[in-house]
Formats: sequence, C-alpha cells, structure tokens
Amino acid sequence: MSNNNETMPANINKKFIHVIKSVFQKAFIIMKKELMSYYSTPIAYIVITVFLVVTGWFFFSTFFIFNQAELREFFKLLPIIFSFIIPAVTMRLFAEEKHTGSFEIIMTLPVSLTDVVVGKLFAGIVFTASMLAPTLIYIVSIAIVGSPDAGPMVGGYFGAVLLGGAFSSIGILASSITKNQIIAFIIGMIFCLILTLIDKFLFFLPASLLNFAEYLSADYHFKNFAKGIIDLRDLIYFVSVMAIGVLGTVQILEERR
Repeated sequence: MSNNNETMPANINKKFIHVIKSVFQKAFIIMKKELMSYYSTPIAYIVITVFLVVTGWFFFSTFFIFNQAELREFFKLLPIIFSFIIPAVTMRLFAEEKHTGSFEIIMTLPVSLTDVVVGKLFAGIVFTASMLAPTLIYIVSIAIVGSPDAGPMVGGYFGAVLLGGAFSSIGILASSITKNQIIAFIIGMIFCLILTLIDKFLFFLPASLLNFAEYLSADYHFKNFAKGIIDLRDLIYFVSVMAIGVLGTVQILEERR
C-alpha cells in the first residue's frame, strides 16, 4: 500500500508536467503563426513606429532640453502609452478571425481553446518585447554621458514586458467579445486605462477601499519595477491579470462555440 501511495503523487506530477509541456508546445505554434501574421502586414510596423516616435520624443526632450540622462519619464508614461498601443495590436486577434470565419478552421486543428489563447498571449508578449527592443538605444545614450543605475533600468524593462503581457491578455479578452475590431479596441483601451489610472482617483474612495484599489492599479505595481524593486506581490499581480484574461477568454469562446 505504501508503495502505491508513493507512486501516485509521482504519476500525477508526471501527468501534470506532460500536460503543461503539451500546452506550451501547441501554444508556441500558435504564437509563431500570430507573429508571422503581425509582421506580414504594415500594421505592426506602423504601431512600432508610432510607439518609438512618441517615447523617443519624451525621452530625448528630457535628455536634451532638460539635460536629464535618465529613463524615469519614459517609464512614467509607458503604462498610458501601452493602454492605447497594446489594444490596437490585439484587437484583431479574435475579432478578425470570427469575422472572416477562420476561427472555425483553427478549431479543426488538434489544439484546444486554451492552447490558442495562450499562444496569442505569448505573441502579444513577444511583440511587446520586440517593440521595446529599439528603445535600448536610450540606455546607450545615457551610458555615454553618465553612469546610470542598472537596477531601475533592468527592473523597468522587465516590468514593461509583464505590463505588456497583462494588457495583451485584456486586449485578447476584449477581442473575444466582439467581431468588430474597433469595438474590441475601445473595450480593451478602456479597461487598460482603468487599471492604469485607478490609483490616481483614490481620494474619491472611502478609506476602507484605498489599499484594495491601489493594489488593482497596474501603474502602482509597474512603478516598483521601474524603481528597481522586484517584489513577489507585483509579479503575482501581473501574472494574475494574464491568467484572468486567458481564463475569461476561454470561457467566452467556449460559450459562443
């Protein structure tokens, strides 16, 4: 009996690892498909260009006009910029497929809804990272004229990828609700802005809700990363938002399937 009891947890762990490995493998295939569709159209390049122009203006204005060699202003505005940019990227992920009927074709493949949604989330995260990659030149510019603190920079970029993943999950959820890409963009943008700005309106809330409302703020958690503080609570927050977005999307698609 004892041998059977010992082998059962081991078998369960093996099955769990096998399931997770299978999900990631299939999600990786979906991710590659989505990234290819991203970069096969001008939309990705337009979005990246707009992002670099906007962030470049704020960075180099503080760099040259105010003589400040730092990324503080860049990271400060990133949640607001992402609130518009990320929903614009994710609005087509399910809305377009449902509109054209290609979603039914995907469902004929040997993949589950979870595989599809996780794969699209991975694509959003990778796209966010690729969008941030050219901004590394800002670090080079700062390093040339000064001795920047590596902690806030590394933490800021790590937090930016997590923020992009969280907002991507919200955008994917919004895209699963409707066939109209514009409506998906508006819904995703509104929810991203709410999570970004909620801690700016704490004075309207009763004292009993202040801590809870502050914890809901994406900007609040991102600021800690931008300060070089890697806190497990902030990491859990962004992972939780992504998990909620994925589970919500899967549930909506299951009901409408």
